[in-house]
Amino acid sequence: MELTPLIIALGSLSGILTGLVLGMVGGGGSILAVPLLVYVVGVSEPQIAVGTSALAVAVSATLNFFLRAKAGLVKWRCGVVFSLAGMVGAYSGARLAAHVEGQKLLGLFGVMMLVIGLAMFRRPNALGKPDIKLTLSSARYLVPWLIAIGFFVGLLSGFFGIGGGFLIVPGLMFATGMPLAFAVATSFVAIMAFGATTSFTYATTGHVDWALTGLFIANALLGGVGGHFLGIKMIHKQALLSRLFASLVITVGLYVIVRAALVLAG
Repeated sequence: MELTPLIIALGSLSGILTGLVLGMVGGGGSILAVPLLVYVVGVSEPQIAVGTSALAVAVSATLNFFLRAKAGLVKWRCGVVFSLAGMVGAYSGARLAAHVEGQKLLGLFGVMMLVIGLAMFRRPNALGKPDIKLTLSSARYLVPWLIAIGFFVGLLSGFFGIGGGFLIVPGLMFATGMPLAFAVATSFVAIMAFGATTSFTYATTGHVDWALTGLFIANALLGGVGGHFLGIKMIHKQALLSRLFASLVITVGLYVIVRAALVLAG
């Protein structure tokens, strides 16, 4: 689409908001990116919004990953196995979504937002096994869970074009027993992998708006830096932030479902 002054302004604000949320609460900004691109920026094809969102989220997640890796919270081996399985799922999901009619895809996306929003109210606590490691002895029980859950989360991530942070975090905790802080940090490995796989798949079918993507990424990175430092300052209010964001996700999800239903009915 043509980058008019209005589109540049709306795209910039949408990118900043996406990056801000992603950096502040450790995920979730990606699930707002598609509705923002469709209903605020005005992207006409939902598949293009999904492909553009996926690439922007992958780049934004890279920044957040490096900011958290410095703290030594990333479980590299678990993250790599989870991500490799998820990349296969993300590729499959993205290929499948390319054959779904646009408004139906938006409707399904809205349902997914409701599910994730409700699940966020029950986000697991920070307790776990901080010393968990993927070794030869632990591989026999960790690897099957990492592969199975990684593939399923990647499938959803690819289909809906989301980074999947709020799916990846509980998935990693369930598969390995690692604490929340480690799962959030490790999740960015998977978010980068899933986003790159999904965006590549959409790009091969012409469903990435490169000019808009560049604009969105630049502002998402800016928002991500601000979100990271805001998150540190509000570390003791993470539960409240998560619930407020969950409420926003549910509200937007309902709006997306109603809009898609009206278009399909009309």
